[in-house]
Amino acid sequence: MPKKVKVSELVQQFHLEVAAGEDGLRRTIETDDLNRPGLEMAGYFNYYPAERVQILGRTELAFLETLTTEMRRDRMERLCGEQTPCIIITRGLQPPAELVDIGNEHHIPVLRSGVATTILLSRITNFLEKRLAPSATIHGVLVDVYGVGMLITGGSGIGKSETALELVKRGHRLVADDAVEIRQTADNYLFGSAPDLIRHLLEIRGLGILNVMTLFGAGAVRNQKSISLVVKLENWEQGKQYDRLGLDEETTKIIDTEVPLLTVPVRPGRNLAVILEVAAMNYRLKRMGYNAALQFTNKLTEAIADDDYE
Repeated sequence: MPKKVKVSELVQQFHLEVAAGEDGLRRTIETDDLNRPGLEMAGYFNYYPAERVQILGRTELAFLETLTTEMRRDRMERLCGEQTPCIIITRGLQPPAELVDIGNEHHIPVLRSGVATTILLSRITNFLEKRLAPSATIHGVLVDVYGVGMLITGGSGIGKSETALELVKRGHRLVADDAVEIRQTADNYLFGSAPDLIRHLLEIRGLGILNVMTLFGAGAVRNQKSISLVVKLENWEQGKQYDRLGLDEETTKIIDTEVPLLTVPVRPGRNLAVILEVAAMNYRLKRMGYNAALQFTNKLTEAIADDDYE
């Protein structure tokens, strides 16, 4: 089910003045795209995106003043379509009388802001992108290790929170424990954060709930982080073949985005915190173009070729 934002939420967030159509504040916004109806003011409505929030600035209103009363009313009638969530006037300008009348007739909210047009466009776009972005909640722990957003997953009791605690002690930062709220931006980047109720908290069996910011300071936490790598912890299985070279690059799908996946077997004696630190550093090296496993394989191939030649 697509996400929606009520026009009343927009009014509250940006302190907008309601000039007309107050009974239409329950109308919903379903896209983060905005529209400045320039061609529409000239009468061209063939590709009018009525489902978007409509923004009228000084340029549009100045052009309207050059039209006759009949033409202005015609433009406003066509602008206030059934799908139109609301119309916002910027720079504190006075909305045209025709727009106020038609907004009240069609129950289309006509709102006014004192902010400049380009600034308001940017702010509303950012707000709608966050609110309307596809999202999911995943059971796991999200940590920032050397600048790499690492989502640690695995079965209950596998040691995710304990590993995160060790990483925090080693100077890294906790983003979320147990429940990670993930949203996907328009360019398919994933950002994770913690629900407000459990932000900065870490659950350790035997100790209970710990406040990481109180124990380790503000530098040990952050509110959100982009997810670059997923690490799946699983119990070591005797006889199972695990990747020993690092040539097999797995991915996992979160919402609509493919993210690199590492599977790390857990057994007594393995220092998971150190392994994940090295995994983060190795990920950064790969992003810079250096792949140790690939380089080793190439050298091995060359050595075998030289032996065969001799």
